[in-house]
Amino acid sequence: MKENHFFRSILTIIICAILVLAAPMTVFSAPETAKGEELIIGVPKDRCPIFYSDDTTKEAVGIGVDLMRSAAEEAGYRVSFRIMEEENLKDALDNEEYDVIMPFGSAIKSTAGQSSIVTENLIQTPFTLVTMGGNDMPPFNELKVGMLYSLSGAAETVHNLYPGIEIKMYDTMPDCVKALRKGEVDALLHNSYVWSYVLQKPSYSDLTVQPSAMFSMDFRAGTLDTPKGQEVVERLNEGIATLSDTRRQAIILDHTSRRLYKYDFMDYLYQYGLPISLIVILFLALIVIAIQRIYVIRKEQAEKVEDMLDHDPLTGVLSMRGFRKRVEELLKENPDIPYLLSFVNIKNFKYINDSLGMDAGDDLLRFLASKTKETLSEKEAMCRIEADRFAVLRRSGGEELLNKDDQDVVESIRNYFVNKGKENRVQICGGVYVLIPEDYKNADVDHMLDLARVAEKRVRETKSDGYEFYNPEQWERGKRVANVVNHLHSALRDGEIQVWYQPQVDYGTGRITGAEALCRWNHSRLSWLQPADFIPTLEESGLIYDLDSFVWERVCQDLKRWNEQGIKRFVSVNVSRNDIREDRDIPKQFYNLIQKYNLSTDQLRIEITETAFAENSDLLIHTTEKLQEYGFQVEMDDFGSGYSSLHMLKEVPVDRIKLDLRFLTDAGDLEKGQLIIGYMIQMIHSLGMQLIIEGVETVEQADFLMDQGSMEMQGFYFYKPMPVEEFEKLGQ
Repeated sequence: MKENHFFRSILTIIICAILVLAAPMTVFSAPETAKGEELIIGVPKDRCPIFYSDDTTKEAVGIGVDLMRSAAEEAGYRVSFRIMEEENLKDALDNEEYDVIMPFGSAIKSTAGQSSIVTENLIQTPFTLVTMGGNDMPPFNELKVGMLYSLSGAAETVHNLYPGIEIKMYDTMPDCVKALRKGEVDALLHNSYVWSYVLQKPSYSDLTVQPSAMFSMDFRAGTLDTPKGQEVVERLNEGIATLSDTRRQAIILDHTSRRLYKYDFMDYLYQYGLPISLIVILFLALIVIAIQRIYVIRKEQAEKVEDMLDHDPLTGVLSMRGFRKRVEELLKENPDIPYLLSFVNIKNFKYINDSLGMDAGDDLLRFLASKTKETLSEKEAMCRIEADRFAVLRRSGGEELLNKDDQDVVESIRNYFVNKGKENRVQICGGVYVLIPEDYKNADVDHMLDLARVAEKRVRETKSDGYEFYNPEQWERGKRVANVVNHLHSALRDGEIQVWYQPQVDYGTGRITGAEALCRWNHSRLSWLQPADFIPTLEESGLIYDLDSFVWERVCQDLKRWNEQGIKRFVSVNVSRNDIREDRDIPKQFYNLIQKYNLSTDQLRIEITETAFAENSDLLIHTTEKLQEYGFQVEMDDFGSGYSSLHMLKEVPVDRIKLDLRFLTDAGDLEKGQLIIGYMIQMIHSLGMQLIIEGVETVEQADFLMDQGSMEMQGFYFYKPMPVEEFEKLGQ
């Protein structure tokens, strides 16, 4: 019996133990089964620290995620969070892929109009305003507030609390901040947890969170109000109820205490912009300096190579290569300078090397180069062609300069060894080529040198030394040009050039009506020069303006003197086609002259040749019109000399025509000439222009012209050009 009792006792204990162990299994069997059920929860993106993506796992995390996960697991769910693609909660409610979405403040209707049901509150989220630092805010009911489109539910709550508030919705937080800075809104509204993250951005340092919350909003989950939705919400509420405040605060603190904001490139640039900019600038400057240095080094090396190629290493003067380039430059830059090209050769140079040694020969070459180079200007050049052969481009200075070079340079070279106590006299053979106009247009240096060599060869084969010209006739002409060009300014200064006057008369009355100012040159070496001897040369050299300016000034001085004597005279002065250029204001120059000498404009008549109008009609017409605006009379000189054009008479606004009488003096049919002259006189009168005939040499010509109605004449029949003293003796 006792054994049975013992076994019964043991059996009772075992059964009780089984019941005790079975009891918990019975209580939690349902939740354990439910724990296998997955709950898909849709959450918004980019709302850190409430919702954001984990950098490592790329899964949704945040305060809202951790709170809901804790509540759902307490309710027996296995949760899966998905980032919502919809713009707002209303659209997301209609998406059947989500079992639950969040966050809700309260129940709302979906976009399709279906009602929703929400869970108990997980936490209270305070919504605060952010403003530009230091800006005063209007009262809440008068605010213009910026919010995100994703907070449309919260926007409805704000409207309910503050009916007078104006809310503007934006797609992104940068759009919100931009609107605030532009003054489109007074403040931005979001929950304070999001602000704790957003305002970590360096460029938002000018934004300030207002100290008091505008309102607090519940943080709930929600779904459509269906039987299934009600069941899910009811179970989630059971899980939410188990969350302690300590647990909630721990989750909030965990996320808000982290440094969640990750700097992008623009943040670093904003925060460290100045030092970064300085570093970048310094780096770029170093690169630029390095590149420039490399460029300079390469350029210097290239220049050294070019210099080596362009210069003779023994004498330091140009090589033939460098000489070609320099001559081409000089001829292009100085088309008005007359040049000579000389080929110089030391006769029997091999004998000098053999008898005195190579060093002595090299010393002679260096001396020849340095002595010659001393006499050259920047607009001249010299080179060593090879061995003892040199070439020199020299300005043509006439016989005087040639003799000076022979005395100062060539003679010292001849006596180089004699002056050192040796008996060896150096013989120099030279050939000179005088450049012609074609050489300036096409500078073929080798061809010019070949011609100079021909002249040098004649010296070498027929004389002991010396020089000869390849083209002596060109040299003679060049000497004359040099005598004119080089002597002009001293001639003007010393009174060699004089202004003469050729009277103009009224043939009917015999009265002198005016005069043409001409010039004569009493050259100190060449005696009297006619205008044809120097005017073309001065035009070619570009010095005619200097001569004409002198004549204009002297004529005005004479007119002033005559006015003071009570005699009013009228003088025509010539203007060369080369005087009129874009960079010269000739009309203003004449106006200044009559102002300076207190003359009337009708006393100074301006003659411009017909050829000038033909060559540059636009500029001449413009100059003529300006002269007439100042009150001057403009004459077309030499009309009928070979360039006459009826079109020119129509276009050129001159006051008087000076008709050239070559039709009556040149060879040809006299009758036809007279007929042409007669019709030309009629035409000029019909055009309303004044007329004077120049070149009248016989009484027959004068009578014929008077019969044709032209009374004013000029020519040798009446008077030749005369000095001012003789002209003053003539009556008016």
